Amino acid sequence: MREWLFLALANGLPRLAVSDRVRWILYRMAGMRILGRCTIYGPLTIRPLGGARNITIGAKTFLNTEIRFGSRGAVTIGRRCRIGPRVCFETAGHGTHVGADGRRGSSAHPIAVGDNVWIGCGAIITGGVSIGENAVVAAGAVVVRDVPPGAVVGGVPARLIKREDAPRDGD
Repeated sequence: MREWLFLALANGLPRLAVSDRVRWILYRMAGMRILGRCTIYGPLTIRPLGGARNITIGAKTFLNTEIRFGSRGAVTIGRRCRIGPRVCFETAGHGTHVGADGRRGSSAHPIAVGDNVWIGCGAIITGGVSIGENAVVAAGAVVVRDVPPGAVVGGVPARLIKREDAPRDGD
């Protein structure tokens, strides 16, 4: 009940600068682990109800609009990340084999996003994936494998486009 109430309040706030500065507090009250001030435009979709406790967001992270968490498994997003609109974090998956009961079965696997990651609009991150620090995921990408630190990936399924060198002192 508590999760539902605070999600409804946070998702219902108008898109005003003052709302954007406090919305993260309501998401924290709904059960998300938010590790410091961040900006969340919302609304967020969290499925199933009760899944907010499986979501951890690092300080100074920005989440744009209409982000979906299919969070039967844990989703951890690092510090200073930029998450574009309509990004989906889908921890649940279904098998391809149909059992005797007519069902495919399902499983849940965690998603881990490192610090300073940028995920573009409409990307889909699937369960069991880790995205390394300073990586970039292009808009519309479907990430089904781990992304190394500093990599730029894009496409369906996401593939390496290039690697960014780590910044040097003085840069």
